[in-house]
Amino acid sequence: MIETALDWHGTGRRVALVTVMETWGSAPRRAGSQMVVAQDGGFAGSVSGGCVEAAVITAAREAIAEERWRVLDFGVSDADAFAAGLACGGRIRLLVEPVGAVLPIPLLTALAASRQSRQALAYVVNLSTGTRELRGEVAPLEDRFHRDRSGLEGDEFIAVHLPPPRLILIGAVQIAQAILPMAQAVGYDAIVIDPRAAFATEARFPGTRICADWPDNILPDVGLDRHSAVVTLSHEPRIDDPALILALPSHAAYVGALGSRRTQETRVSRLLSAGLDPQDIARLKAPVGLPIGAATPAEIALSVLADVVATFRGVGR
Repeated sequence: MIETALDWHGTGRRVALVTVMETWGSAPRRAGSQMVVAQDGGFAGSVSGGCVEAAVITAAREAIAEERWRVLDFGVSDADAFAAGLACGGRIRLLVEPVGAVLPIPLLTALAASRQSRQALAYVVNLSTGTRELRGEVAPLEDRFHRDRSGLEGDEFIAVHLPPPRLILIGAVQIAQAILPMAQAVGYDAIVIDPRAAFATEARFPGTRICADWPDNILPDVGLDRHSAVVTLSHEPRIDDPALILALPSHAAYVGALGSRRTQETRVSRLLSAGLDPQDIARLKAPVGLPIGAATPAEIALSVLADVVATFRGVGR
């Protein structure tokens, strides 16, 4: 939503950024969720899954006209939730900030740039004084960064902004074709690497970053941080193994490999022979994906992406 707010403001539209600061009960969106509202009534994103968006849009347009920030509370009990718009119960507290008039453009630009450079930042608002600033991944915010948890601490609202999760697929195969649209739909940046030029083509992977080269030539430049996942799909050891040799000792949050348990046994032998530490090899998810009985390429893709998401969200197998 940061980029959307900047884009809309850049075209001359007056906009506000709305952010969930706190939730209770069955509120459907977590703290840090955002939407952009324009004075002309246009909006993007969601702060309640649709429950209170109409009321939020009205309040945001008023805040834009007044050039003042607001805090909105939608508090409910199950008995009166429907009247408030949260038909499932719960409560949310929102921050409404007109872009430019209240929320400085240089600050938003810096947040957008940090995402592009894959740097984590926290946007901190003091609700008593109205001061706004960016803070890095330093004490005492490390835990919020590692858990991706925005929220209130005393008078301060801390919005954690992490780089978009990145999914690196080794092998431009049919399963990769099935994974990509799903990964993009849930907000993952995707990269496909395969030295076989006939496989790694724009026609097979439209709108995707494709690297028709060997993984060990590409991965050092791409970088493997804790917001990255690597999945090998080619079934070709000469393609997959170099990627695993680089990915397993790295900070990548998830490393998985397609193949049967028997394939995994021979793969482990090769990786040990290549000098990898057994502890690094032990974190390899293989066979890759959640055990849902997947049979078709699309079902395998679903199981793989679900496992990647579960790992990023801190849910183990």
